Amino acid sequence: MSSSYPLDNSQGHNLRRLFVLRNLTIGWEIVTVAVTHIGIGIALPLWPLAAMIATHAGINLLTWQRLRHDVRITDRELLAQLILDVAVFTTLLYLTGGATNPFAWFYLLPVIIAATVLPRSYAWAMAAITTLCYSYLMIYYVPLPGMGSLHHEGFGLHIFGMWFGFVVSAMLIAHFVADMAHTLRERDHKLAQIREQALRDERLVALGTLAAGAAHELGTPLATMAILSGEMQQDYPKDRFEDLFDRLTILDEQITRCKDALSVISASAGEIRAESGHPMSIDRYLKNILGQWREQRPGVSLDYRQGGHSPASRIIAERTLSQALINILNNAADASPDRIEVDARWDASELVFQVLDHGDGLAPHAETLIGKAPFSTKDQGLGIGLFLAQATIRRLGGKMTLFNHEGGGACTRIALPLLVP
Repeated sequence: MSSSYPLDNSQGHNLRRLFVLRNLTIGWEIVTVAVTHIGIGIALPLWPLAAMIATHAGINLLTWQRLRHDVRITDRELLAQLILDVAVFTTLLYLTGGATNPFAWFYLLPVIIAATVLPRSYAWAMAAITTLCYSYLMIYYVPLPGMGSLHHEGFGLHIFGMWFGFVVSAMLIAHFVADMAHTLRERDHKLAQIREQALRDERLVALGTLAAGAAHELGTPLATMAILSGEMQQDYPKDRFEDLFDRLTILDEQITRCKDALSVISASAGEIRAESGHPMSIDRYLKNILGQWREQRPGVSLDYRQGGHSPASRIIAERTLSQALINILNNAADASPDRIEVDARWDASELVFQVLDHGDGLAPHAETLIGKAPFSTKDQGLGIGLFLAQATIRRLGGKMTLFNHEGGGACTRIALPLLVP
């Protein structure tokens, strides 16, 4: 039997355990019937009992077939499996004395399982189902020879006490055990989030170390290139070599961009505080960001819309945030070289900044990787742009989500907190 389930398919593992428990239960049913009928000498309806035990085995065989396939097991399916067990157990008890059967307390087992591994609403549903079945067996059942009747006053009170104790136990289990199990699941979920965040932070630390080394190594050749570019502009003046001078000017601008990018890396590495931004009105800040981006990508048409409170709220303008937003705009322009759309809306406490492109959109597997690890769909991309952008936005208390929008292409939605007046 295959046991290779996805890591998040915990109910698949629980169903596998239920399959093993059901095998033990079927063996216990066979042994109990044999001992009662042959050893103790109590006459039992063997054929109906054999049919129900065979039905139980058939259900478990279908479960085994289900477990052989690598499929996701839902909470509802696991609840249905437990209900089938309760139905078989109720029929067996009906044929063997009903509520007078000393094994009636076994109804607690599916309640405990449901309270432990299923949501609270399902645990309460299982408690209600088992209580109804137990109550039914108080009235309707096939009496066993020598076991007495519920109409006998003393024996009836004893059976009623067993029933009442079961109902109270089922309710307590459904309430307290389900709550404790829910708390444990929430704790495990939070721990998983913390571990995931620690892994992301570890990657960021590694990237920061590599960035500091790269900044140190690239500083000298860039300075040399800047000197040579300036000397060549002097050697080839514009009035004599206009075309070459224009190309050298472009080269000098690109060297300056590289030096600015290295200064941001150096700031992140601690040479100056990258966090040392200054308050700026949100409309002015966005105007500056979009202006810087237009200088880099003059060939891309930008459809910009904005709206918000007036006077505009303020934001902490820092270089790492500016670089993150420009990086996101560049990614959109790479996917949609002709036109991108930007929509900025803000109120007194939050900015919502959306960038929409008209490219091919996000692949299904991309949404699970973006922000968790370096990832790129570009042939020459390093995959760290969005990773670092999301880390920067998260550090500032914001949130970034990516999704495909109805008109085609991808949408990057950024929510950032603003300075409270």
